[in-house]
Amino acid sequence: MDDSERVTAADVQLMQGLARHVTAVRPDLVNSDASVGELAWIWGKGQTSDGGSWRRRLWFSGGELVAWGWATLPRRIRRNDGSVKDVTSAYLAHQVHPGHGGLLDEVIEWYDRVAAGVRRTVMAQAADESALERWAAHGYETDPSSLGATGSWTQLNQRDLTDLEQPKLPEGYRFRTAEEAGPRAAVQAHVDAWAPTGYTAESYEGVRRTPPYRGDLHVLVEAPDGTMAASTIMWLDEDNRTAEFEPVGTHPDHRRLGLGRAMLLHGMRLARDAGARHMTVACLGSPGHPAARGLYYSVGFREFTRDASLVKAG
Repeated sequence: MDDSERVTAADVQLMQGLARHVTAVRPDLVNSDASVGELAWIWGKGQTSDGGSWRRRLWFSGGELVAWGWATLPRRIRRNDGSVKDVTSAYLAHQVHPGHGGLLDEVIEWYDRVAAGVRRTVMAQAADESALERWAAHGYETDPSSLGATGSWTQLNQRDLTDLEQPKLPEGYRFRTAEEAGPRAAVQAHVDAWAPTGYTAESYEGVRRTPPYRGDLHVLVEAPDGTMAASTIMWLDEDNRTAEFEPVGTHPDHRRLGLGRAMLLHGMRLARDAGARHMTVACLGSPGHPAARGLYYSVGFREFTRDASLVKAG
């Protein structure tokens, strides 16, 4: 067990290594925030702004990482519109190797210590019944915010990369890559799609430096007036020949034009050319959040796994 507290770039690469291994043996047990792409995205964009609120612990067996916990403690987020968001609860990202399930108790106990006194949240895999039992034994319950038509739980969708449609953009729109468009355009595309956001040029520089980011797998859609109207990043796991969309966003003035659908189809063709055989993308799964799910279903994705959103009072 490694007792260091701050999350480093080397830690993230170790975590990605465990993600690749779990993907190979039990892909249904990869936590939604513990995939190769999600780890890269979270670390890359947040290491400067949020890194001070991050704590982690790693568990090793025979020199190999077999479990980890990454706690994000309460913090203040400053966004591009000048607003400030105070996050008062803690959140845990984590992964335990299927062959070392007993370590989950140690991960939970560590999380309870490092986030003592505040509301603690976590996303567990709904398919992992034994893990859900362990969380319940430690006092974690279903998060009320995840219930009902607008619940906050996430589902992971997947499809293979055969029989891909030819993407079709409206007249005057064209595909670009981040390599072609440049950093400023890539940042603005994300900010426009997700405003208000804390994403900055510094955030993007962190993303670019985080493996397995590739500028040729960072796709944008340019409008006739030069606006970057949509964007997505694809994260390639070469070991398992799979790729993940994260994030996917469209400028509000260019929605309902089919840009997202065309961009996903184009992106999957690029991922396939890069060696991927399967593709994944996550979205909110509750009935009250149909937009993203409908988009992904329209290009052949179907639900593979889903989260169980858990909480423990401070």
